[in-house]
Amino acid sequence: MRLTELPFALDPYGPKAPWTYADGVLTGTCGARQDRFVPPSGPPGESVSDAPRLLGRAPAGDFQLSARVRVDFRDAFDAGVLYLDVADGQWAKLCLERSPDRPWICTVVTRGVSDDANSFAVDGDTVWLRLSRLGHAFACHASTDGDHWTFVRTFALGTPEEAAAARVGFLVQAPRGEGCTVSFDRITFRPEGPKDLRDGS
Repeated sequence: MRLTELPFALDPYGPKAPWTYADGVLTGTCGARQDRFVPPSGPPGESVSDAPRLLGRAPAGDFQLSARVRVDFRDAFDAGVLYLDVADGQWAKLCLERSPDRPWICTVVTRGVSDDANSFAVDGDTVWLRLSRLGHAFACHASTDGDHWTFVRTFALGTPEEAAAARVGFLVQAPRGEGCTVSFDRITFRPEGPKDLRDGS
């Protein structure tokens, strides 16, 4: 799939799912109890469940991928996600997630097993998310208005060579429910990282 806002193509991964793109809006729908998470209390390895993803290899160098995300919340842990994959068992999610009874900004970083952290609660079903690469590190931000960005997390993942070849894109999940639909619009890709992670820019 080609999006006019992105300088790279997107390919589907995970379970087969309907992805559509029209008038600048990417829409994805997942099925029942689809997730991408390896519980930290369980054995290392691939998640027993999986969620549909649409990913492409970002151009070399620093970047910012952002989108306004709207989630058709129905059940606990439904989420729309900006997703990052660097290697087998090495991936991360920046989510607008119902966690469990109201929307939160959440992050998951998986290195064989997943961690899980809530950042801040939001009102409504819509927020802006931004995933950035800076050298061989990554950063997550969120915004309620698309203008002022709140720092959520920074981390390294994989080797520097793997980080440089990362695939990025979009994921939809419904770990406990019967399915979820997410729309991503105002998608933006910038071939540069944020100048300052904590100044709101």
